[in-house]
Amino acid sequence: MIEVKHLRTLSVLRDTGSLTATATQLCLTQSALSHQLKDLEQRIGSPLFLRKTRPVRFTGEGNVLLTLADEVLPKLAQAEAQLSALKEDAQGRLHMAIECHSCFQWLMPALKEYKLSWPLVTLDFSSGFGFEPLPALASGELDLVITSDIQPRSEVHYEALFDFEMRLVLSDTHPLANKKTITPEDLANETLLTYPVQKQRMDIIKHFLQPADIEPAHVKTADNTLMLIQMVTAGLGVAALPNWAISEFSRQGLVVDRPLGSGLWRRLYAAVRAQEAKRPYLQAFFATARHQSHSHLEGIKKV
Repeated sequence: MIEVKHLRTLSVLRDTGSLTATATQLCLTQSALSHQLKDLEQRIGSPLFLRKTRPVRFTGEGNVLLTLADEVLPKLAQAEAQLSALKEDAQGRLHMAIECHSCFQWLMPALKEYKLSWPLVTLDFSSGFGFEPLPALASGELDLVITSDIQPRSEVHYEALFDFEMRLVLSDTHPLANKKTITPEDLANETLLTYPVQKQRMDIIKHFLQPADIEPAHVKTADNTLMLIQMVTAGLGVAALPNWAISEFSRQGLVVDRPLGSGLWRRLYAAVRAQEAKRPYLQAFFATARHQSHSHLEGIKKV
C-alpha cells in the first residue's frame, strides 16, 4: 500500500535531487530513508529512480507516484488547515448581548441545543440595555448581538433570523380593546409599559409614534415579560410586545392584542463582526437560532 509518507519522501527527493539532502530535510537517517524507499519499491515491484545519478532521475513508476503526490499533498495540506481552523473554532468564544428581553423565551433553548454540538465554545451573555452593544461588538468585547435595530457599519454583518410583528397588549376592559387597529393618536394619552430600554431604541416609539410626532403621556418600565403582562391586566397601562411573546397570554384570555396600524413588522438579526461571519461556529449558531425560533414561536415569518 502506498502511504502519504512515501509521497512526501518522493516529492522532497525530487526537490532536493539527492538522498542525503532528502534524509536531512525529513529528519531521517540515511539508513531509514533507504529502507523506506526499498520497502516501497518492493511493494510496487519496480525501482522508482536511478541510483548514482545527480540529480536523481525517476523511472516511469516514480513519475506516476510524483504525479499522485502533486495531486494529493496540496489537498491534504488544505484539509489539515481546515481541520485546524475547525479545532480553533470549536474552542472559540461567543459572548453576546441581547437587545430584546422577549428573546430569552427562544434563546435559552437555542443555546442549550447549540451547546450539545459545540461544547467547547465559551458562551456568555448580558443585557444590551445598559450600554451601546454595537461599538462593543466592533471592539471585540462582544462577539454577537441579538437586535432588531440595524445601524449600518462596514465592520458589522447582520444575519437575518426571522420577522415578527409588534402588537399592542391591553386588558380586556381597556377602551382601546374595542378597536380593530391602533393608531399613533390612540396612544397620546396612554401610559406605555416597556422594558428598561432607551426610548430611541423602542420599536413602537421609533417606528410607530415618532413618524406621527406622537409621544405617550407616560412611560413605565418592568424587567420582564410576565411583569409587563401583569401590569397590563391590572390596568396600569398598555404595552407593545412581539407577537410570539404574547400568544399564550392572549389564548388564555389574560390580555387582548391589537395590530399597530396596518401591522408593525420588524426583523430580528444576529449581528457579528463582518470578518468572522463565515466562521463555522457562528454559522452553526445562526442555524440553531433559526431552527428553534421557527419550530417554537407562533406568528413569525422565515426570511
